[in-house]
Amino acid sequence: MSISIEKQVEALGPWFHNLHLKNGLQTVPDHPLGDFPNFKWMEIKNAIPDDLNGWTVLDIGCNAGFYSFELAKRGALVTAIDIDDHYLTQAFWAADYFGLSDRIRFKKKQVYDLSRSKVKYDIVWYMGVFYHLRYPFLSLDIVNRITRKMMVFQSMTMPAKGEEVTPEDITLDQRKILNEIWWPKMAFIEKKIDSDPTNWWVPNSSCIKAMLRASGFRVVNEPSHEVFVCEVDKNEVLPDDLREGEYRAAIGWKR
Repeated sequence: MSISIEKQVEALGPWFHNLHLKNGLQTVPDHPLGDFPNFKWMEIKNAIPDDLNGWTVLDIGCNAGFYSFELAKRGALVTAIDIDDHYLTQAFWAADYFGLSDRIRFKKKQVYDLSRSKVKYDIVWYMGVFYHLRYPFLSLDIVNRITRKMMVFQSMTMPAKGEEVTPEDITLDQRKILNEIWWPKMAFIEKKIDSDPTNWWVPNSSCIKAMLRASGFRVVNEPSHEVFVCEVDKNEVLPDDLREGEYRAAIGWKR
């Protein structure tokens, strides 16, 4: 006797991605954020090519796979990673339900594992992960090296008004400027935000853009709140400079 879809969805709960299934069934119809992440996708989707046939995509922190499914529907071949077995189980089930299992590979990995990757992806989808990391800047250096065309990035941010171009240099006596609300900065979360002990950092928008530039990305679009569409800036990261040596030491790279 087959188990109804409703019973399968219930057995796989709790869900964070509200997936729209047949006959009006949803996995989280009363999501506290609303119809998430569909409403976010509606804001972002026009910043992504409609035809992704022949493109490869890496979805970092895929959760139940909502974004992977949308990108696969446009023709992309998707590699989706997450460290949570519960979410991966949901994603495997949903990929089969939507008939997309042949276009998506799910793997249990975290972003730091990608430092060993020899594969580059046309799009890296990097949303909702950054502020959960103890080593966020390292993650951007890793992702830059495996991005071929574009990255779609999102992070929780601190509210801050105004952005200015930071000066090329300041003296030790000018450090007061670091207290300006627009100066790139991240707040460190020693304990919790919203009862979640895995939230470590909350940057302001200036900080995100500065870190993206410093790790070799150029922001080309901001289609939604806290979302940054980036291209690789090949002139930014040099293979033999001091930063490259520091990066290789951080990931344990050996010749």
